[in-house]
Amino acid sequence: MSRLGGISVIFDLDGTLVDSEPNYYEAGRLTLAEHGVPDFSWAEHEAYVGISTLETVTDWKARYGLRASVEELLAAKNRRYLALARAGTRAYPQMRKFVELLAGEGAPMAVASGSSREAIEAVLAGTGLDAQLRTLVSADEVAHGKPAPDVFLEAARRLGAEPADCVVVEDAAPGAAAAHAAGMRCIAIPYVAAQAGAPEFATAGLLLRGGQEEFTARAAYEWLAGTGQP
Repeated sequence: MSRLGGISVIFDLDGTLVDSEPNYYEAGRLTLAEHGVPDFSWAEHEAYVGISTLETVTDWKARYGLRASVEELLAAKNRRYLALARAGTRAYPQMRKFVELLAGEGAPMAVASGSSREAIEAVLAGTGLDAQLRTLVSADEVAHGKPAPDVFLEAARRLGAEPADCVVVEDAAPGAAAAHAAGMRCIAIPYVAAQAGAPEFATAGLLLRGGQEEFTARAAYEWLAGTGQP
């Protein structure tokens, strides 16, 4: 009998299941350079971690006064990102183990991400995680991206789960805020260490300030099986 009861687990993708932020940074850097914005730094990129690609390029257009339309910028960034993602995206080893542990227990799982559906599918297929993670929700499929709760609520709906029975796994402050707004508990694994003290992370049921270096599949599973249950 499963120790997890009726818990469903909803994973963020980028920076949580997989280390895709370097690919997103490079896709963004190349896109901005093409439109006359040189020297886009990693530090500047960190401000967009956890925010959907659409919201990112919308902000770029206003911030940098770009002539290209939001649609053109979105298409250009997505095209570059997909090429990089397909060439190689690394799944975090302990996250892979966590997914396998949950799959072994028969726990319902979903991925809810600010990436496009095409990007989500490409990354999961490339890492082999698509074998266990078949329920996918992109921010493109809901009215509002994170920190709004829409993407997580839609994932719960597709899983047939009540929000109170869902646990979100997230690396970014907007995602932690979205989980809280959805009425879901959260395992927070900050991608940007300097942001671990953000107030959004204070609402998490389990906060691993050391990020992926601190995360272990077994500890997360035991938290779910114990204090993580409703």
